[in-house]
Amino acid sequence: MSFSDSPTGAGELALRSRKIKRSPFLVLAAGLLLFAAIIGGFLLALRPATLRIAVGPQGSNDLILIQALADKFARDNASVRLTVIPTAGPVDSIAALRGHKADLAVARDDEEMPDGASSVAILRKNVVVLWAPPRKGSGKGSKKDKAQIKGIDGLDGRRVGVVGRTEINVKLLRVILKESGVDPDKVAVTQFSIDQTTEMLRDPAIDAFMTVGPVDSKITADAIAATARLRGEPVFLPIDVSEAIAARHPLYESEEIPGSSFSSSPARPDDKIETVGVNHLIVAPKTLSETTVANFTRALFAARPSLARDVPSAARITKPDTDKDAALPAHPGAAAYIDGTERTFMDNYSDYLWGAVLLFSVLGSGVAGMRHYVKRDERRLNILHREKLLAAISLARQSNSIEELDALQCDADDFLREALECYDDGAIEPDDLAAYGLVLNQFHSAVVDRRAMLGAATGNLPLSGTRRVG
Repeated sequence: MSFSDSPTGAGELALRSRKIKRSPFLVLAAGLLLFAAIIGGFLLALRPATLRIAVGPQGSNDLILIQALADKFARDNASVRLTVIPTAGPVDSIAALRGHKADLAVARDDEEMPDGASSVAILRKNVVVLWAPPRKGSGKGSKKDKAQIKGIDGLDGRRVGVVGRTEINVKLLRVILKESGVDPDKVAVTQFSIDQTTEMLRDPAIDAFMTVGPVDSKITADAIAATARLRGEPVFLPIDVSEAIAARHPLYESEEIPGSSFSSSPARPDDKIETVGVNHLIVAPKTLSETTVANFTRALFAARPSLARDVPSAARITKPDTDKDAALPAHPGAAAYIDGTERTFMDNYSDYLWGAVLLFSVLGSGVAGMRHYVKRDERRLNILHREKLLAAISLARQSNSIEELDALQCDADDFLREALECYDDGAIEPDDLAAYGLVLNQFHSAVVDRRAMLGAATGNLPLSGTRRVG
C-alpha cells in the first residue's frame, strides 16, 4: 500500500516544481537589465554636452578666440565641448542662432536678437572712436572748407566714413548724432569694409571717420596712424552726451578712452576721451538647458587665465549683468553660476534618484507578488504532502506487514526531499517547514510503533534504524 497512488502523484508535482524553480533566474535577469538601464541613463546624463557656436568672420579675433576655447575644452576633457560654425559675421551668427543651426552665437549687444536670447559672457567692450583729419583751406575763403571739425556738432552737413558693413554701426552713429543735437539726416554716411580702410582715408570727400571695436583694436590704431600719415594729425571727437545716451538706450554704456590708447609717441589721443561703449558677447536662447549653460560658463571662466597666455584677447572676457532688469539679461544658467546659486548634482537629479528608489520598491513588491503567485503550485504541493502524511499516520497504524510500512516510509522520504527543495526555492516559509516536520515526526512515530507491534507478533525485533525527523 502507498499513499502516492493519487490523481496528482508526487512524481508529477515534483516535475512541475523543478520547472517552476527556474523563475527566480528570470526575475534576477530582469532586475539586472533594469539596473543596467538606470546606470546607462545616468552615464548618458553625465556625458559631455556638445554646443554649436556661430562666430565670424573668417580670420577675425573672435573666431581665433572661440576656436582656441574649443581646443582648450577638448584638451581638458571639460563637461562641455564646442563645435565652431564659421559665419560671415555677427549678423549671420545671429541668423544661425535664430534658425536653430547653432546653440550659441558671438554678436554685439545691439544686434537684433531672437526672442528669448540672453547673454552668457561678455567677450569684450567695444567703444566708438570718432576722429577727423585737419581741414586744409582752398585759398578761396570758403568758410566750409576752412572749418575744422572739433566736435560732434561739427559733423552737420559733412560726410562720415564708417568702418564695417553692418547696419548697427550706422544706427549707433545716428543715435550719437541725434543725442548730440545734430540732425542725422543732414550727415551723409558711407560704409567701408575693413580691407577698404586705406581707400576711405584717401577719399577727400570723407570729413570724419568712425570705428567700433575694442580699445586696443589694431584696425582702429592702424586707421588713425594712416590718417596722420596721409592727411595730417587727427582730431578726436568726444561724445559728451555718452551718459545721456546710456540712460536713454540701455544697450549702450558711457565709457572713456584713455590717453595714448592708439599711440604713445605721439600720444593719440593726448588725453582721455568720453565715448559710448557696447558689449560684444556670447548669447544663447533661454530654451538652452540651464545646467548646460552653467557648465559652459564655469568651464569658460576656468579656462580664461591659461587661455589668455596664448590668446591675449581672452583676458577681456567678463561676466554678464545678472540683474533681471538688464537690457540683455543673463541666461539663467550663467546667472546661477555667477551668483553662486547653481544647482548641485543632487539638486538636479534627486527627483530621479528618489523616483528610481520608489520604482525599485514598487518593482520589489511586484516581484515578490509575482514570485508568490509563481510558487503557488509548490505551496499546494507541500500542503498536499502534509495532508497525505497526516492520512499516512492512520495507514501506518493499520498496516499488516513490514513491506507496507517500507512503502509508506519511501513515499514520506520523497515528500521530505521535495519539501526541502521548496524551502530552498523560497516557496515555503520556515514556519511551514516546521509544521511539516511536526507531521513527519508523528508519522515516523506511528511507523516505529507499528513495526514494534508487527515484530512482537512475529517474534522479530523492531527495526532500530528507522529515521526520525526532529
